[in-house]
Amino acid sequence: MSDVKKSVLEQVEKNLVKLTLQVEAAEFEAALHQAYLKNRDKLNVPGFRKGKVPRQMIEAQFGKEFFYDDALDFCFSPVYEAALDEHNIDPVSRADVISYEGGKEGATIVVQVWTRPQIEVSDYKGLKYTNRDNKATDDEVMAALEQQRQRNVRITSVSDRPAKNGDTVVIDFEGFMDGVAFDGGKAEGHEITLGSGSFIGNFEEQIEGKNIDEAFEVHVSFPEEYHAEHLAGKPAMFKVTLHDIKEKELPEVDDMFAQEVSEFDTLDEYKTDIGAKIEERKTEQNKAEIEDELANGLAERVTDDIPEAMIEQEVRRLINQFAEMISRQGMNLENYMRMTGQTAESVKQMYQEPAEKNVKGRLAIEAIVRQENITITQEELDAEVDRLAEMYQMSKEKFLEAIGDDGLKSVEADAKGMKAMEMIKEHAIGEDRQEEKDEE
Repeated sequence: MSDVKKSVLEQVEKNLVKLTLQVEAAEFEAALHQAYLKNRDKLNVPGFRKGKVPRQMIEAQFGKEFFYDDALDFCFSPVYEAALDEHNIDPVSRADVISYEGGKEGATIVVQVWTRPQIEVSDYKGLKYTNRDNKATDDEVMAALEQQRQRNVRITSVSDRPAKNGDTVVIDFEGFMDGVAFDGGKAEGHEITLGSGSFIGNFEEQIEGKNIDEAFEVHVSFPEEYHAEHLAGKPAMFKVTLHDIKEKELPEVDDMFAQEVSEFDTLDEYKTDIGAKIEERKTEQNKAEIEDELANGLAERVTDDIPEAMIEQEVRRLINQFAEMISRQGMNLENYMRMTGQTAESVKQMYQEPAEKNVKGRLAIEAIVRQENITITQEELDAEVDRLAEMYQMSKEKFLEAIGDDGLKSVEADAKGMKAMEMIKEHAIGEDRQEEKDEE
């Protein structure tokens, strides 16, 4: 990367700077040539084969500035990055090009960019937070046991009674409309759980009370909004034969159950282990919630103006995070907005306040790291790298290769931030929930 011949910094307003960048003649000429090579195969000039038109002919026909826009793409990054280093600028937005001129002497590019605020935070010792109970309740332990019980349900066939709600039945059926079978209305060996609402109308209710090998008719009407238009809103009769009735058999919660689903010999030991795991999970969850609460308290102490670019970037991050979460549930953001009556603008607005709190909280932590001169040792940095590499299931070497030097600096900054948060928690004051006091 070539050095910048000249760059001039001008403070436009707080956190907004203007940079005047000078691209040397040789660098600008090289960028123009790259732009020519990029575009020559796309141009048709009479008398020349495609891709064989000399650059001088193109510039003569279309003007000297024809390649300037693409040349900017090739020459901008080196001079801009060098200027950021030269003036020790930490940008929080993309550079906005406000003027650009070129010629034989090179090019002059003027940009504006928002920079990271250097704020000061006071009164950050003695922040208050709500105490949270980490203990596992009897109800929580029993709920976990019930979940395990449901996961170990046994399905058994029964032949000594008719079908009832909750049973899974195996049926053959064929549908008729006005005495004529219709397409898609026939199946053999089909399983259906009675009461699940899988079939239209009260189809499932009409199976209840029927016995194995019994043949019978079911009468229903298709919904008005049914996807098959030729069936929508119309009555139908199904001929049904019941072949099998299966019921769920939940295991007894006793010592034998504990032995089957865990490494413990007794139910009491298993319940103790469940309680310990619940408390471990609640401890981690409560720790995160307390840190969020303290971060919000720090954010309230940030009175400086924050560049809107930082807030917008955080809004986009939160929206992308939400979109990824609902995608795991089989829904995309567009469908979510359509179902909830939201718009892209209303979703952005929904995340505006939390995004501002997040940004202010992070800036406050950065300020405290500076103010308290918080550092980390090489051993602490290595330990954090090891933790992250394990989390991403990578070797330490592969992880460091993947994140590069910039990523390692980010890991170091995050580690300092975590150390700052630990210091803030040490000096914070826990308070009981007011509603709990009122109940007492």
